[in-house]
Amino acid sequence: MSELNKRMKIQRLQDAIFVGTTRFFAFFVLAVLSGIIISLIYGALPSIKAFGFGFITSSDWNPVTEQFGAWPSIRGTLMSSFIALLFAVPISFGIAIFLTELSPVWLRRPLGVAIELLAGVPSIIYGMWGLFVFAPLFADHVQPWLTSATAGIPFLGTLFDGPPMGIGMFTASLILAIMVIPFISSVMRDVFEVVPPMLKESAYGLGSTTWEVVWNVVVPYTKNGIVGGVMLGLGRALGETMAVTFVIGNAQQIMPSLFEPATTISATLANEFTEAHGELYTSSLIELGLLLFVITFFVLVLSKLLLLQLQRNEGAHS
Repeated sequence: MSELNKRMKIQRLQDAIFVGTTRFFAFFVLAVLSGIIISLIYGALPSIKAFGFGFITSSDWNPVTEQFGAWPSIRGTLMSSFIALLFAVPISFGIAIFLTELSPVWLRRPLGVAIELLAGVPSIIYGMWGLFVFAPLFADHVQPWLTSATAGIPFLGTLFDGPPMGIGMFTASLILAIMVIPFISSVMRDVFEVVPPMLKESAYGLGSTTWEVVWNVVVPYTKNGIVGGVMLGLGRALGETMAVTFVIGNAQQIMPSLFEPATTISATLANEFTEAHGELYTSSLIELGLLLFVITFFVLVLSKLLLLQLQRNEGAHS
């Protein structure tokens, strides 16, 4: 009996140590996050006091006169990420469907590993490839065709107007799309594979086509995972730095054409932080970092709310 009591005491001690350790690291992460927020706010205080809310809406960026505005960088960050998702999500969906439903068994594993390996390629490699290989080909063969094909079409004609330089907002968005495809497609493939085979076999037995099985069985069953994969790709695109810096043109301007040079928050920080002189200049760059943090935070909050709404609707329908 004493041996049993001794063993139970040891187990309780081990459980207490485990609970205490996990609680410590959980609060440690929160403490680090709080420290990052506080340091960003403290560093951005001079800029906040000097420009106020106008820093977000202003398009001025002149270090000589110490006039700074974040809107070109914010706009470039949001627009490049949105365009990247427009291309990446359908392609990733197709890749995941092919790997789980259509691909021969012998091809699934090597193709899946190859796609996952793309996620491990450093972003600077994507940037160099985009600048020296993709941008020249895009300028010579794609941009002139897009300009001529959309000429005279309202809105589209303005978006794809401009000299075929190869670098710019559209090029950066395409490079971002290539970078986030491995992340989104891997998540989608994993969640598609957890669909019970009985559900799909039942649909096939009733005469459903492959597309009907995917759209009416696989997608509803895995919609939470699909949204999670898309949000993972969006978070990757919002914070990307080096690849975008190489090909976006790094111009603090707002142009209607997607072929014109632009910038993002990450690209601005990468280009100018080491050259920043003066308290206000440095503080403005830190405030840009704070704004990127806030944008990412709101994206995560919106994605969580969307997942909760999907779960609530699912319960209502059932």
